[in-house]
Amino acid sequence: MQVAKYVRMYADEDGESHFEDIDTELQPMDFAPPAAPLNVAPISAANQCLWVGGSPGWRGDIPHPVPNRSIFCTMAGTYEVTVSDGAVRSFPVGSVLL
Repeated sequence: MQVAKYVRMYADEDGESHFEDIDTELQPMDFAPPAAPLNVAPISAANQCLWVGGSPGWRGDIPHPVPNRSIFCTMAGTYEVTVSDGAVRSFPVGSVLL
């Protein structure tokens, strides 16, 4: 069994943000026949997809929500996120944040 790991950032009933570590089991699936099956996570619906890049000096110091539900896949560099409860996480290349 293969597992995909990512961090989920969510707001509780009071609107305070927190981190949660998620492990998603990947199931064998005929994803691209006639190639051999690949291990795939359940499909998540998406309304749109876009790339967002920040310059090395960009700072998001003022607390702010994202405009919509997003999946951040770190392609270059590293960034940190602080949630309402004070927890800080660093997201290096290869990390995923929902």
